[in-house]
Amino acid sequence: MTLICDSAELAAFCTRQAEADFITVDTEFLRDTTYWPKLCLVQIGGPKEVAAIDSLAPDIDLAPMTELLGNTKLLKVFHSARQDMEIFYHMMGRLPAPIFDTQVAAMVCGFGDSVGYETLARKLAGASVDKASRFADWSRRPLTKRQLDYALADVVHLRPVYKKLKNKLDRNGRAEWLKEEMDVLTTPATYALEPKTAWQRLKTRSNDRRYLAVMRTLAAWRETEAQRRDVPRGRVLRDEQLFDIAAHTPKNIEELARTRGLGRDLARGRIGQAILEAVQAGLAVPEAERPMPAPRSELPKGLGPVIDLLKVLLKMRCEEHNVAQRLVASTADLERIAADDEAPVPALKGWRRKVFGADALALKQGRLALGSDGKTITVVPVDPPRAAQ
Repeated sequence: MTLICDSAELAAFCTRQAEADFITVDTEFLRDTTYWPKLCLVQIGGPKEVAAIDSLAPDIDLAPMTELLGNTKLLKVFHSARQDMEIFYHMMGRLPAPIFDTQVAAMVCGFGDSVGYETLARKLAGASVDKASRFADWSRRPLTKRQLDYALADVVHLRPVYKKLKNKLDRNGRAEWLKEEMDVLTTPATYALEPKTAWQRLKTRSNDRRYLAVMRTLAAWRETEAQRRDVPRGRVLRDEQLFDIAAHTPKNIEELARTRGLGRDLARGRIGQAILEAVQAGLAVPEAERPMPAPRSELPKGLGPVIDLLKVLLKMRCEEHNVAQRLVASTADLERIAADDEAPVPALKGWRRKVFGADALALKQGRLALGSDGKTITVVPVDPPRAAQ
């Protein structure tokens, strides 16, 4: 175990790991006061050695590390990879591949929804993980021994965790079940933070297209400003302020200053002028080019009990197949299945259909029923009604 702060040492370490069957990877970063994650440490575990790479070390050249992560012949193993992948995507301009996410694999193997690393380390590696340094300030130097032990333990125990999950997947034939989730994690669009689409992440119930057009231009300006200044979005303009401004479309400084929490001084400055310009740009969008509100499907009355039955069936089938419910279907998916036999949801396709979807349709259509033997819920086939003579 070592802390690498030197370019030559890093290059030598990465050269040694390039011949491995797989490496385990984790990061420590901060994002409390910045828009972009501030990478502080990268931990890499190989078959014979592990190292923490100090990405904040003066003059360190991280190119050997990014080359290692970009090596398409080398498997990279993460736990809950999304945030790590986002960091590397914006750092490298491409994504590490191929990858294996032990959290997703654990859900496929019956460890429950969003299983934590500590649980897997305990159950599969027989290790107790000290999480006392979880909320440490990883940007401060020097790092303490306790911090380094904590950071390196994640990639040390991840190696036996990966091996046992991989063996389990090979035995139960479910490696293909991971492909869909891995495809999402290795698609650049997953991590794209485009200002022009920022408004789509905001939760609004308004169907007013004029309002949505203003909100779109405001959200795009805020995203651009936050990226330029490298500060969280809320430091530029809070969501509730954005909604208020989009609703009232202030035309001058005095009207803008009435926005709660904004203040006259800010309204008079550069930020205030930029907000007013964004509002005007939104108002100027031709009606045909204004955003369409997200479609809202009202569930037909009487579907509540059907949805409840589908929830019971989902729980039963996931327990039988030892797979996390979250991977098979969400509540929204169940609602759509209850309303439409041809609902475009993952649960009605591929392996999910075999595990749950086909039976869900049969239950809904009266070809299956749920019964009880006094202790457990059972699925009972129902004979189709006989045609009238």
